This record gives sequence, C-alpha cells and structure tokens, in this order.
Amino acid sequence: MTAQTAPRRRRRVRPQSVINYALALVVAFAYLFPLLFVLNTSLKSDQDFFRNPVGLVTSPQFGNFVEAWNRGHFGALIGNSVLYTLAAAGLGTLVSLMIGFPVSRGYFKHSRAWYGLFVVLLFLPNAIITQFQLLLRIGLYNSQLGYILIMAAAVGVGPILIAAYARSIPIELDEAAAVDGAGYWRYLFTFVVPLARPALATVFILQAIGIWNDIILATVLLPDRQKAPISLGLYAFQGTYNNEWGLLAAATLIVAAPLVVAFLALQRYLIGGIVGSVKG
Repeated sequence: MTAQTAPRRRRRVRPQSVINYALALVVAFAYLFPLLFVLNTSLKSDQDFFRNPVGLVTSPQFGNFVEAWNRGHFGALIGNSVLYTLAAAGLGTLVSLMIGFPVSRGYFKHSRAWYGLFVVLLFLPNAIITQFQLLLRIGLYNSQLGYILIMAAAVGVGPILIAAYARSIPIELDEAAAVDGAGYWRYLFTFVVPLARPALATVFILQAIGIWNDIILATVLLPDRQKAPISLGLYAFQGTYNNEWGLLAAATLIVAAPLVVAFLALQRYLIGGIVGSVKG
C-alpha cells in the first residue's frame, strides 16, 4: 500500500491581518517617502531640479555628495557632533537613571508629584535665554563643556521611561541586596543597570537623536564655528536669494546618515525598552 499524502490546509486570510498589513504599509510609506524624495533631489543638478522638482532623476550627480562634504566642512565638524552626542547622551542617561529609579521605588517623598513634574517638564518651552545667561555667568559660554552640560540636562522622557521600566524589576531584589550588605550605589550600578539595559539604551538613543539634530542651541551657545556640531554645516548651503537644492539635499543626507545607521543597528534595544516600560 502506498501512503496517501494528506491534503494541505490552506491558511485562511483574516480581514484583520489584511488591515494590519495595509496600515503598516501606509505608515512605512509615510516615513520612507520623504527620505526617498530627498535622496532623489540630492542626485539632481540645479537645472534638473528647477525643470522638474518632483520628477525622477535621469542623470545622477553623485558628485553632489563630495561637494557638499567639502563645502559644509563636515569632516571637521563630525568629530564635534560625535563628542557632544556620546558625552551629553551618556551623562543625560545617567541623570535619568539616578532620578527615575528612586522615584519608581518611592525612595523620594511624594513620588506621584515627581511623576507629574516629569510630565509637565515635557511641555515647557526651552529656556534659551536662561541657559545663555547661566553659561555666561559661570564662564562656560562658547565652550564644549558648557554645551554638553546643557544638552545633558534635557533628559526629556528619560526619567519616565526608566521609572516605568524599573517597576518590572522585583522589589525583593532590593531587599535581598540590602540584607547582603550591598550599598545603594553598588546595587544601582551592579544589579539595576544590567537589568534595565533596554530602557537605558532607549533613553540614550532618544537623547542622542535630539543632540545630533540640534541647531538652535548650538547656534546660540557656540558662536565659534570651530566648535560647532555637524548640523550647523547645513548653513553653508543657505543662499541669500536662492538655494542649491541638490547640494542641500545631499548635505541633509550626510547629516542624517549616521542616525539612520545607528537606529537600524540599535532598534531592537529601542523596541525592547519601550515595550518593557509599557509592561512595567
């Protein structure tokens, strides 16, 4: 006897799955279309752009990226941005940890009021004049240290995310560490930091994005262009009467490329940190 193969069952396509995929495609298109449009513009000459701004490029001008790199002095400015991003985002993440964890555990009085303060601070405008006066009075105006400290202080949602994520860490672990004689700081950096790594990575990434893209504070606090971040290199392409749109688009992609690469490499930490904070 020959064994008869059982007929394969066809997977039923549920309407909800179709709707979910359709919505995902719409959201992906909404995010990718501006990036593709800028890429298309970056490969155009000025004549091609003004002839048809939204048309597809026919003769790609890859030299736009070389000229944009040289004219914007990105080679000299990218080191400043890397320094500001790593230092300020790292320090800001540390501050968020030192604030968010004790608030989540109730080690501060009126912890709910602290949560409310964190939320209110998200909606307050940036006090540029106050920050300018502060750095001027303490002698850190037009200094890299002063700029790093100001950017690190803008913790944003950092304390909220870390406080929410810390709720998923059993409080019994705190008690066990106290019984074993571990001090607070040893416990925080030896146990909490490894356990809260997804949330810390998320806070670091979010703050790094804001620091890398900052233009306003860098313009006000760093008048010396030798200390400017890479984002200020875009000013080299702003003309009085017209703009060279191809070069400007190429320069924009040069500035955004490190963030895109970093996001693709670290997205699993970002998603894990956000999901963990929501569950916590």
